[in-house]
Amino acid sequence: VDSSLHLYLLHSDRDPIPDVPAVYFVMPTEENIDRICQDLRNQLYESYYLNFISAISRSKLEDIASAALAANAVTQVTKVYDQYLNFITLEDDMFTLCHQNKELISYHAINRADIQDTEMEAIMDTVVDSLFCFFVTLGAVPIIRCPRGNAAEMVAVKLDKKLRENLRDARNSLFTGDNMAAGQFSFQRPLFVLVDRNVDMATPLHHTWTYQALIHDVLDLQLNRVVMEEGAGADPSPTGARPKKKIRKTYDLTAADKFWQKHKGSPFPEVAESVQEELDSYRAQEDEVKHLKSIMSRTSPDGRLSGWCVFSLRLKTLCLYILCCSSLPELLEKKRLIDLHTNVATAVLDHIKSRKLDVYFEYEEKLMSKSTLDKSLLDIISDPDAGTPEDKMRLFLIYYITAQQAPSESDLEQYKTALLDAGCDLSPLNYIKQWNLFSRVMNSGSQFVMEGVKNLVLKQHNLPVTRILDNLMEMKSNPETDDYRYFDPKMLRGSERYHANAIVFVVGGGNYIEYQNLVDYAKFKQGKKVVYGCSELSNAAQFTKQLSQLGQK
Repeated sequence: VDSSLHLYLLHSDRDPIPDVPAVYFVMPTEENIDRICQDLRNQLYESYYLNFISAISRSKLEDIASAALAANAVTQVTKVYDQYLNFITLEDDMFTLCHQNKELISYHAINRADIQDTEMEAIMDTVVDSLFCFFVTLGAVPIIRCPRGNAAEMVAVKLDKKLRENLRDARNSLFTGDNMAAGQFSFQRPLFVLVDRNVDMATPLHHTWTYQALIHDVLDLQLNRVVMEEGAGADPSPTGARPKKKIRKTYDLTAADKFWQKHKGSPFPEVAESVQEELDSYRAQEDEVKHLKSIMSRTSPDGRLSGWCVFSLRLKTLCLYILCCSSLPELLEKKRLIDLHTNVATAVLDHIKSRKLDVYFEYEEKLMSKSTLDKSLLDIISDPDAGTPEDKMRLFLIYYITAQQAPSESDLEQYKTALLDAGCDLSPLNYIKQWNLFSRVMNSGSQFVMEGVKNLVLKQHNLPVTRILDNLMEMKSNPETDDYRYFDPKMLRGSERYHANAIVFVVGGGNYIEYQNLVDYAKFKQGKKVVYGCSELSNAAQFTKQLSQLGQK
């Protein structure tokens, strides 16, 4: 019996294989449903197991039924499942809603000046459908908190309604019986904190200093996979010779990688030091294996040892050698991971050195913490060796956002001239200037509660999103969150309660900086679990591009 598995894209050209079953795992879009119906008409397979990533509507289900009936294939459609998996889990404590077509629910999409009500409703429905899938999979009905008057509130209202409607249908509810028993939060309902990206606009632009966030900022990191181009060598090609071809390499950063799990949230200098320590340890192990191998091949050095003594010595050495060889696969895997992190960390370091990212990180930390600045902002913007035009614009936007008082018109013109001379696009600044939440939110919402940075050592501080969570999780009275709305889909009227588990979700896009800040926060809260989610995951370049699109005149 052939039990091999063949994987195909739904819309690829596929030949009929009439004696095998087919398992479909697709979104229930019009295009995908049409293709499934076409497959039924063409009698491609023996039987069909249809798995839909999110719930299929009744009308589309009827389309499939009609196609199956017309093709005389009703009995061949063996199973139809709604899997409720329309989200992406990147970490045990982190998820995002979109990767492909994420621009449809991006910060830009939500904040366009010309957006129509119907378009906004469609975006919110897309977000809510994915969040509903998340909580079905989790097996828990959350208690929802959100601010008033923004996209986060719209999502909260719609999600509360969708959960209530499902709970009302006791016979078909997805939150009863076995579904609830499977959830990791079954005995403790989670607090679900929805926030709008506008609550903190500085963090998505910030130059960071931790390993995972740096990789996402300066390299091509998508879905836990880094794609890099590596040259054949550092030396330039001889005159007249062909340029050395760059090799495209991919590296997966997974939970099985113990070095990654330990250091992804560490400051970059610590990572570089740890990579060197791992390399030294590997070399020591490798030398030990070589040493034992050489002993095995020796004879008695001076001839004085009896044959039995030589045999005994070799036998002991052989045992040690076998022990070393038994760990060889582990040693090879260790070498592979060392090579991975050496290459990735070297690429990150190249960006830090060539763009002076340490200077940007330190300066931005001081701006956000209102510390004394030892260098003028104009000097950094005007320095041709300090960063790219995008780095300079990100720095200036953080200065503009976190300033207690906006710069005067004359000062602003001076900055704009320097930015233009540095090759910057001023469109992001145009948008930030128009941003109607600027004066109210940014005076209290984007400041690090920390002292000046010394030697680029990270100090524990709560970013705005973490601060909001702490207020709500610990039931602290704070003007920042006192006005947050409360939804409990299981009750007509809600009441405050203590929460051991929480999920924070950012409507309009998130980033690894906020994620790591929440991870650090949870480490100091024994017995509590915090999960971070966002509608899309963007690095600073992608977020700046969205601001640029919004600011174009």
